[in-house]
Parts: sequence; C-alpha cells; structure tokens
Amino acid sequence: MASFSSEDSFQDSTSLSLNDLENLHNLRSRSASLGSTGSIGRFQLRQRVAQLMACVEDISSDDEIHEEVSRTLDEAFLIWGKKLKDKWQEFRLHIVTWNVGTASPPPDVTSLLQLNSLGPTMDMYVIGLQEVNSRITNFLSDLAFDDPWSIFFMAVLSPLGYMKLSSVRMQGLLLLIFVKHVHLPFIRDVHTHYTRTGLYGYWGNKGGVTIRMSLYGHTICFMNCHLPAHMENTEQRLDDFEKILEMQFEGENIPSTLDHDVLFWFGDLNFRIADFGIHFVRESINNKRYNLLWEKDQLNMAKKKEAFLQDFIEGPLQFKPTYKFDLYSEVYDTSEKKRKPAWTDRILWRMKNLCQNASKEDEFSEEQTISVTLNNYISHMSYGISDHKPVTGTFGLQLKPLVSDPLITVNPEGEWSAEHDVLISYSAVPDFPSSAWDWIGLFKVAFRHVNDYVTYAWVEDDEISSNKDSKQVYMSAAEIPDVGGEFLLCYYSNNLQSIVGISQPFQIQPNRTLIETDPTQEENSWMQKPDNLESGDSVESSKNGAL
Repeated sequence: MASFSSEDSFQDSTSLSLNDLENLHNLRSRSASLGSTGSIGRFQLRQRVAQLMACVEDISSDDEIHEEVSRTLDEAFLIWGKKLKDKWQEFRLHIVTWNVGTASPPPDVTSLLQLNSLGPTMDMYVIGLQEVNSRITNFLSDLAFDDPWSIFFMAVLSPLGYMKLSSVRMQGLLLLIFVKHVHLPFIRDVHTHYTRTGLYGYWGNKGGVTIRMSLYGHTICFMNCHLPAHMENTEQRLDDFEKILEMQFEGENIPSTLDHDVLFWFGDLNFRIADFGIHFVRESINNKRYNLLWEKDQLNMAKKKEAFLQDFIEGPLQFKPTYKFDLYSEVYDTSEKKRKPAWTDRILWRMKNLCQNASKEDEFSEEQTISVTLNNYISHMSYGISDHKPVTGTFGLQLKPLVSDPLITVNPEGEWSAEHDVLISYSAVPDFPSSAWDWIGLFKVAFRHVNDYVTYAWVEDDEISSNKDSKQVYMSAAEIPDVGGEFLLCYYSNNLQSIVGISQPFQIQPNRTLIETDPTQEENSWMQKPDNLESGDSVESSKNGAL
C-alpha cells in the first residue's frame, strides 16, 4: 500500500500508481474506521484529506488520474451529504426588533415578516418590541387581555399555521414567540423573566425581557432589551446589560443566559456613533459608505474591550442607521435637536460551544450539534410609525435533534361529530411526568395560543380506559362544534407548562340534524368555553375554581 506523508513530493503527477487510485477509492472505508476512534480519528482523517488536497493541486485536467480522483471525491461527498441530511435539520428563525414609539400596529407587516419570500417558510418568529404604549390605562387593560400588538401578530400568523408559544411584557418591552404547530412537541421547558434597570432597578421603562426554551434538546434563549439613551451613556448601557445577563433566571433551577447553547440578544440597544460630526455621518450615509462609520459605533468599540461582549456575533451593518427619522418618512431628524443617525436597533447572537472550544485544540473538540447561520440582516425603511426603523435577522439553525420523539402521541378515534360522544386515545413515553392537571384540548387548526381551545378534557377525570400501551379519554357530544370543520388535538402538560403532543389535523362532521332544523345554527354554533372559564383564564384556574 502506498503511504502518503507530508514529506512526499507530488510534483511529478505520473508517480501516482494504480495502488494509489485504489487507496483513493477506499477513502470511504478508511473514514469509517478512523471515525470510530473518536476525535483522534477525525484528526487523522483531516490530515489525510489535507494530504489529498496537496496531491490534487498537482493533478492537471489532462492527467489520466484526474477523472478517477474527481469521481472518488464525488462519491465521498455524496455519502457525506446523505449522512448529514439524516442527522441534521434546518430550523428557520426570523427575529424582529422594533421600537414602535407607543404607536398602534401598521396596516400590513408582509415585508417585515417576509411572508412573500420565495424561499422556505419560517419555523419560528421572534418579535421584540420596545416602547409599546404603557400608559396606565393601556397597561392595566393589557394585563387583563392581550395587548393590541399581540392580537395583531396572532391575527396575521395564526392562519398561516403558527401558534403564540410564549410572551413576556415589562411595561413598554414586549417579546413574542410564534412557532409552527409541527415543532410544539419538541419545545419544552419554556420560561420567561424580566429585569428592570430604570430608576436604579425600580422602574421598567428600561431593562430586558427574556424567553428561554429547549428546542429539540438544545437550550435557546431570546433576550429583548431597551438600554439607556443618549451619546454619553455608553458605560451605563454596558453596566445595565451586564446586570440583565446576571439577573435573568437568578435563583431559579434554569441555566443562566450565558449557559444556553445559543443566546440571541436584540432590541433598542441605543449605542451611538461617537466622535464623527453629524455632517460627516450623514454624508457617509448618503454615499452608502457605511463602513466609514463602523469603527466609531459604540457597540463595535465596546466589543473590542469588554470581555463579556467579545463572544457576541453580529452581521455586517450594511443598512442605513435606523434612528432617528421623522415620522412616516425616510428623512433623518429635522427637528431642532437634529439627532445624529445611529444603529440603535441591533440583533446579535452567542454560541456557547464556540466559546468553550475556543481554548481547546481543534482536533480534540467535542462534536458540534448546533450551529447558526445568518441569512439576512436588514432594516425596513418603509415603516414610519415611529422614529426608529425595524430591523430583522433571518437565521438558519443547523441542529442535530437530541429529542426525536414526542412525549405524548394523541389521536382522535373514529368519526367525530356533535351527534355522539367521541373518544381520544393517547400514549406517553416511559417515565412521562403526568399530572392530574394535564388536559387535552380541541383546537381549530388556525388556533392562536394555548388557551384558544374550543373545549378540553381532563386526562384523569375524563379517562374511560387504560392499558400499558394507551389510554382513552372521552368528550361529550354537547361539547363538539355543531358545524364541524378541521381541528387538532393538543396534550398540555401542567408540569412542563407546554404542549407535549399534537395530533394530525382531522375533520369533525357537521351535526346534520341540528343544521337541517335550524340553518342559522351553522353561523353561530361554535362551542363556548365552560361557564366558569373567562376568555383570559387558563384551564388550570378553571379546575381550581371548580374545586
């Protein structure tokens, strides 16, 4: 067998023998054996690939072996691609940050959410807003009912198959997460938190709101911040952000923000462009020479000297500074103050495994199971309801699922209609942490959030049969919508505070007898929530009230 070492000379390409070609054909089997030895095997394989590339550099397209080498490499990449496809999946994420300046939602957000994009649809939308109207009357109303922005985005996204997974609000700060139904059983341990930094921590006009979760077994954290304004407050902004990082989930049995696999940090961070005068800044913007301003951007400057910021990554600022504009225009501030333009609205991210592996020898680093790719980082100049322009980041999360099976499998049994009682069957994985407060909800396919059910059944109170493989729960015919339609069943876990199982969409047949006798019944026959459950209440509060 020919031996390829770093000392070999490949300057004469004709010195490659038929045995060498056979060795190239055996690359796949060698790779398999080397890979079984772990990280050392991967290092040896990388050495051989490097040696092969040195060989390839000396092969002319006229050489006899050129076609053989190309074919062998094609086969290797084909095998690698198939293996990669089996182990990894692409999760598409769209993040929005927007200081809305107490305004009401605009008439259309199609471009903001890239709903007309020709590419694959998003798997998750993360929407961070700042300066949502928080006057006392508005804020108290929003505590009792969904705020106008939440209602607006639910109305846009729920018909497209997205559910509001979670939300958190602190005065004018609002963070919303919407996700496709198919991912719900694989999103667990959802928690929210907020930290006030205004008035030395006593007022929530500034600070951060956070939602964290486990996504296919990977820990992900989203943090929406509104930091102090004005040019001279750079140090205050940095101090506040460091405080927010330290205080989120403090004292709870939850990883700190920096211990998540991926942390996304975004919001109105209020960093300004230092040193340069307003005329130079505006001239650079007019000539689209944004790079002239990057070195004096306060956040870029801070990342070079502040250790806790150095692991955060941001895409290039290849769009106009997003602050400050005259309302409903693309004209920078013409008021007496004439604020200097700045990139106040930003989206950054941090990978835990990259930080841990940075100090390790590359050949011995652990296998990476999640990575982040920034596909698009832009501002949206057409929106003029506030003096800020919204910014969006579109990401691809390449992840190896660590969780591949739902905790609960739930299905409707037989034909469903309001003419007879119906049955639901479900099965749980071993050691599932069930609770007497778990319930199965019947939802319209375009449901908005977890409490937007048509009706529900308690998994224990309404159980009618059980064996080691599955259990059955019943719903009364009186609770089934008479007009029928397309529905879903979702199993909600009280211990995990999330939907852990979801059925395929299915049809409920109309109640023929009722509709034949009263045709108007079709217009208003949606089943209302139980009498003791108000629109803003949860199922849990209903059961507590009944007890």
